[in-house]
Amino acid sequence: MHAHSHTHAPSPTKVLRVSLAVTLVYIVLLVIAGVEGHSLALLSEAGHNVSDFLALLLSLAAVYLATRPPSATKTYGYQRASVLVAMLNSLTLVVLAFWIFYEAFRRLQTPVHASGGLMAAVGAAGMVMNGVIALLLWRCSHDVNIRSAFLHMFGDTLSTAAVIVGGWAIAVTNQPWIDPALSLAIAVVILWSSFGILRETFNILLEGTPRGMELERIGASIREIGGVNDVHDLHVWSLGSESHALSCHISIADIPPSASERILRQVNEQLRERFRIHHTTIQFEHEVCEVAHGCVVPVEAADAHEDDEHDHAHSHQRTDR
Repeated sequence: MHAHSHTHAPSPTKVLRVSLAVTLVYIVLLVIAGVEGHSLALLSEAGHNVSDFLALLLSLAAVYLATRPPSATKTYGYQRASVLVAMLNSLTLVVLAFWIFYEAFRRLQTPVHASGGLMAAVGAAGMVMNGVIALLLWRCSHDVNIRSAFLHMFGDTLSTAAVIVGGWAIAVTNQPWIDPALSLAIAVVILWSSFGILRETFNILLEGTPRGMELERIGASIREIGGVNDVHDLHVWSLGSESHALSCHISIADIPPSASERILRQVNEQLRERFRIHHTTIQFEHEVCEVAHGCVVPVEAADAHEDDEHDHAHSHQRTDR
């Protein structure tokens, strides 16, 4: 007899769609309030929330694309599509951050009085909105993609608190420099997060070793398995932000396939449990191998190939004479 819980986490797709709609409404509110209140901080916060909107949109796209099966032309599926979009969005946010820098320095030279009360009111609305979205995402944060969106929104809840404090400070002190100073701080946050995403997307597109993984540790982990003599030609790369693949050559004794199947199963279990690597291409070898001309070949074959080249060179020398 099994007990079933009737409390279900909300659907990630539904939460992301609602979050996108609410964030879009808040962006429009920020732009209108920023223009009416002459507040660059509110306009900067609107730019910051554009990054929130794009992050939520990417999470929704990732959820959708993850359900699409591989095809004959897209053998790995569509996981790289979200990486390409993330890189494009990050480049756009870098341009936005530099525009905020330019406007902030211009306003420091030519002060414009912003409405502190309006800044505080809109910032409070944003803090409530971001907080509710973060809570909804946290309730369905079993997926790492949704968890990253949650962390993004939680950080923005804290940044809107800075707008509230800034609005209160302007209302009390009537100092116009507070608004562009807050804008500079928001621009730094946008730039920092954008560079982080760019660094990660470039690493994925260049098929670099995924962040947080070390080839030495992975190789040592495989060598711990009984029956494994050595590991070489080891490569690890990312198919998407959270999907990793591995290929390698493993040296084992000259044993029947039924015995090597046990080693293969243990290697795959080790890679899944310790490194979250689910896609593997593993080649077993029972001879000492080396790399020749980009290909891994047995040492005996490599020596024979070198002897053939040596004899071929001598025959040319005799012909020249």
